[in-house]
Amino acid sequence: MTPKGIILVVDDEETIRLSVKEFLDSQGYDAVVADSCEEALEKMDAFMPDLILLDLRLPNINGVELIGKIKEKDPNALMVVMTGYGSVDSAVEVMRLGAYDYLEKPFKLERLKSVVEKALRKQGLRQEVLEIQEKQWTFDEESDGIIIGNSPQMKEIYSLIKQVAKSSSTTVLIQGESGTGKELVARAVHRLSARKSGRFVDINCAALTESLLEAELFGYEKGAFTGAATAGKPGLFEVADKGTVFLDEIGEMGVLLQAKLLRILQERQFKRVGGINDIKIDVRIIASTNRNLEDEIEAGNFRKDLYYRLKVLPIYVPPLRERKEDIMLLVKYFIHKYNNEFSKNICDIPSDTEQILLEYGWPGNIRELKNVIERAVLIANGNTLLPKYVANISFGKKETNSMADIGDIESAGNEGNGVVDVRSLAFMEKRHIEKVLKYLMAKGGGSTGTGH
Repeated sequence: MTPKGIILVVDDEETIRLSVKEFLDSQGYDAVVADSCEEALEKMDAFMPDLILLDLRLPNINGVELIGKIKEKDPNALMVVMTGYGSVDSAVEVMRLGAYDYLEKPFKLERLKSVVEKALRKQGLRQEVLEIQEKQWTFDEESDGIIIGNSPQMKEIYSLIKQVAKSSSTTVLIQGESGTGKELVARAVHRLSARKSGRFVDINCAALTESLLEAELFGYEKGAFTGAATAGKPGLFEVADKGTVFLDEIGEMGVLLQAKLLRILQERQFKRVGGINDIKIDVRIIASTNRNLEDEIEAGNFRKDLYYRLKVLPIYVPPLRERKEDIMLLVKYFIHKYNNEFSKNICDIPSDTEQILLEYGWPGNIRELKNVIERAVLIANGNTLLPKYVANISFGKKETNSMADIGDIESAGNEGNGVVDVRSLAFMEKRHIEKVLKYLMAKGGGSTGTGH
């Protein structure tokens, strides 16, 4: 039978050491003992335990030093310190240094069992997240650049990113809803291209007025406008020379500014605001939008020639509702992240919580999911992500459905559907009143009266 985990027990008191080992063995664990820090470190050289139970007071070395040495060997080592009565303050101190929990001697076996189970559940989630990360596509080890997703759509995106990166000058248009990770895709293209040693400069076109955006992108000469009297300033295109400029939400850019951008794409040069000299640059332009640019062209809000110049290599990032198999991967990844950030131990996701997360439409996509999990981990008590911690997303649950979908909900009676949002109920009420009125009109020959 495979043990539930390997636990290293470090204590110089033989009675405690052996009794703890005997109990853990009876619970299905593989307990290995050591009576000194030297022996404990030797055992760690032979194998990496899933959990280390260590006495705070050992001969020749104190618990703080031993924790440091263990962390050197395995930065992710999971430790629970055992301490005598009156040394709780010391135990809390070593927990700040990386220990997971502490047991105050003498402790009951049930308390030992509970702490070990909680610790290993957390370790189990950590191992699962590490396995998720190993299978995901990492494009930048230094800045934690990782894209989570095993769905066919995401695998196709990984392939596209690699193809796009091979051409260091071709423009890229990334399309998708807000919060899907378009900027992350843009950074991946940059980091995998020959331009990776150059700067990645990003700007949100929706965050600035057209005049400010123009000044930021192209720079300006001294005296070009009020406030530019003391000195000129290089624009982001100059700053990003030999690198990448990422124009986020380019659909918000004004038509006049679009004409200047088109010139850069065609001629690789521009003039500063108020300038007369052409400045040559070598940048790749990556643009993103959550708008349908073809509709914007029809409405006269976007230049057709710029659209086709940008859309040389298009990448579509799907919303979460189109790749639901990636949702729980992201949930576990974010739980692990916020467990560490908030010193929590969420390691159990019940099926009813998972059902809520999978059935929700996620109109805000990954950004919304990340915020929901951050809040849930922050307010959670215990080690289980209970449904109540994510229940706030159920309001507006059907918001992303079409009106036809809501009609289907009405015809089905909405039985067994779980939480229903107010908008759906209001729509159903309206539809019901309309049907009643039509029925009365037909029955009464155009009158809604009763004849009295």
